[in-house]
Amino acid sequence: MGIPESRPLHGLALLVSAGLITAAMIFEHVMGMEPCPLCMSQRVVVAAIALTSLIAAVHNPDSLGRRRYGCTVLLLAIIGAALAIRQLYLQGLPPEQAPACMPGVSYLVDILPLVDLLTIMLSGTGDCAQVQWVFLGLSIPGWTLICFIAYACFGFFELLRKHHLYH
Repeated sequence: MGIPESRPLHGLALLVSAGLITAAMIFEHVMGMEPCPLCMSQRVVVAAIALTSLIAAVHNPDSLGRRRYGCTVLLLAIIGAALAIRQLYLQGLPPEQAPACMPGVSYLVDILPLVDLLTIMLSGTGDCAQVQWVFLGLSIPGWTLICFIAYACFGFFELLRKHHLYH
C-alpha cells in the first residue's frame, strides 16, 4: 500500500475540520456553552484550515502547490496550537491569578476597536480559564491541541512530500 495522494488527505482534513466546527456549534447552541475569545480564535483557525484543505482538494496541485498548501496548513496548525496552549495555561492558573472575565465576544465586537479586540482574542480573558467540559481527562482546548498537532503533522508531511512518491 502506497502513500495516499494529497487530494483525499485534504478531503479528510476538511471533514475533520467540519466535525470540529459542528462540535463547537453543538457545545454552544445545544449545550449552552458560551465560547470564550480563545475558543472563537481557535474556531477561526480550524475554519481557515478547512478552507485551505477545500481549495487544495479541488485544486489538486502539482508538487510545488502541495508544498505550499502543506506549509499553509502547518503554519495555521502552529497558530491554533499556540492558542490552545494559551487556553490550557489559563485553565491551569489558580483562580486568583486568572485574568478578569469580560462580556461575551459579540458584545466586545460591538464596543472595542479592532486592535483591542484582536489582543483579547489572542490572549484570552478569565472566561478562557473556566473548564466547561472534560472528556477522558482533557478539556476542550486539550482536545483541540491534539487536533492541531495532527494538522501540523499532516502539513509537515505535505511540505516534505516528494513528487516521485505518486508515480
